[in-house]
Amino acid sequence: MYTGLLHTHSSLRYVVLLLLVIVVAKSMVGLISKKPFEKADEKLTLWLMIATHIQLLVGLFLYFVSPVVKFGSDTMKDSIIRYWTVEHSFLMLIAIVLITLARTSTKKITESNAKHKRVFIMSAIALVLIVLSIAMSGRGIIIPVRA
Repeated sequence: MYTGLLHTHSSLRYVVLLLLVIVVAKSMVGLISKKPFEKADEKLTLWLMIATHIQLLVGLFLYFVSPVVKFGSDTMKDSIIRYWTVEHSFLMLIAIVLITLARTSTKKITESNAKHKRVFIMSAIALVLIVLSIAMSGRGIIIPVRA
């Protein structure tokens, strides 16, 4: 079960990263060129939010069956155990909250430029956090999964 969850979680990151880069780029273009916030923009933010929430659910299952997630007196002393038990989860949770807030807050904003700005800022910060967290793992963004 652990290996299947790990492969699923590691593969889904590419979907999340691709959607996130597209959302950041599209919102930046919309902000700069003052384009209207269209139905396609709404759908992209929706698909990004769905993908990140699926990734969260898989990650939560993985968190409880992973051999590198441990709670004990040595958790904070060992950098690998600390990363997987605390740091990765915390950074990714913040990124997911930002992505969710970017999506949900656009429903209350009426001006297109303000919507693009909100989505751009929150999604760009989420992208930085996700890339930082992946880089901190030492696995890199494009290397294959190690079980």
